[in-house]
Parts: sequence; C-alpha cells; structure tokens
Amino acid sequence: MLTISVYPIISAIIFWATIVFIAVLMLRMIFSFSDPNPFGKVGKFAYRVRRATDRYVHPFADFLFMWRIDKKYAPLLTALVFVILAYAALQIIGNALFITDGLIVSSTAGNVKAIIGFILYGLLSIYILFIFLRILSSWFVFGKRTFFALVRQVTDPIMIPFQKLIPPIGMLDISAMILLILLQLLQNIVLRAFVA
Repeated sequence: MLTISVYPIISAIIFWATIVFIAVLMLRMIFSFSDPNPFGKVGKFAYRVRRATDRYVHPFADFLFMWRIDKKYAPLLTALVFVILAYAALQIIGNALFITDGLIVSSTAGNVKAIIGFILYGLLSIYILFIFLRILSSWFVFGKRTFFALVRQVTDPIMIPFQKLIPPIGMLDISAMILLILLQLLQNIVLRAFVA
C-alpha cells in the first residue's frame, strides 16, 4: 500500500525541507536585525543568505509594508505561510495516496460502490484544496488570467452564499473555514456510506 510505504518517506522529506528553510529564514532575520559588516565573512554570508531567500521573502515584505509593519519581520510571515503550505502538501499527498490505495483495492475486489465512494471523496478533496488556495490567495492580488482566478470561479458558487451568511471580518474569512469543516464532514459521510 502506497500510504504505508511511500507516505512516510515523502513526509520526512517535506518535514526536513521545511525545517531547513525555516532555519535559513530565521538566520536571514537575525542578520537583518544585527546588520553585520558587509565586507567581513559574516556579512558576505548574510548577503548570500539574503540573496538566496529574496524571491520568497520579498512578496511578504511588500505585504507587511502595505500594513506599515517593519519589513524585517517578513521572514516570520514567510516561514508561517511555508509551514501552512507544507502541511497542506502533506494532506494533499496523503489524501491522493489514500484514494489511490482505495481505488486499487476496490477495483481488485470489484466493489463498484467503493470505487464511486473514493471518486466522490477525491472530488471533495480537490474542492477543499481549491477553497484552501482561495483563502491563501485572498491575501494577495492576482490577475484575471492566473490559476487563482480559476480557483475563484470554481469556488464562487458555494463561497458567495456562505459569505452572505457570515461576512468576512477584515482579512479573516470565517465562512471559508466553516465551509472547509462542512466539506470534511461530507467526506467522512461519503466514506461511511460508500466504503464502510
């Protein structure tokens, strides 16, 4: 089974990549506050660290600047978003492997009901992913021809009625979080009805 054999390896790789990336970001933040001599060894190393992480930190620095918060804290926000994305990636990979395992076992056993259940579970997983991406994209501005514009179009039919019931509070969209919980409950219902 892929969930038992492949998932632990992938999760270990993502975990250690996240730890290393966060360590580098924290190092960048320390260098930003300490402002080492640019001509010394530490200063040259700090420059390399800053240059290596600029493309990840820069969008968050602009976001903090928009809210009049010191840009030196951008690595913290970058690390937080990276942890959220790593967690989401683990959930997506775990779900994909779970669905694949379920479809293989159901197909081998000839259980059509379970196959339909795993397909419905997979479709709900994709929709949950789209809502999660919508939450993240709401913090940034994207053009109309991007993937996130497609995400908005796909999730609008359900999100707009929920947002009318529970309007967003500033940057926090509680309706999206409630919808995520409801969709996960629906996934559990699908598994019990079709697979169990």
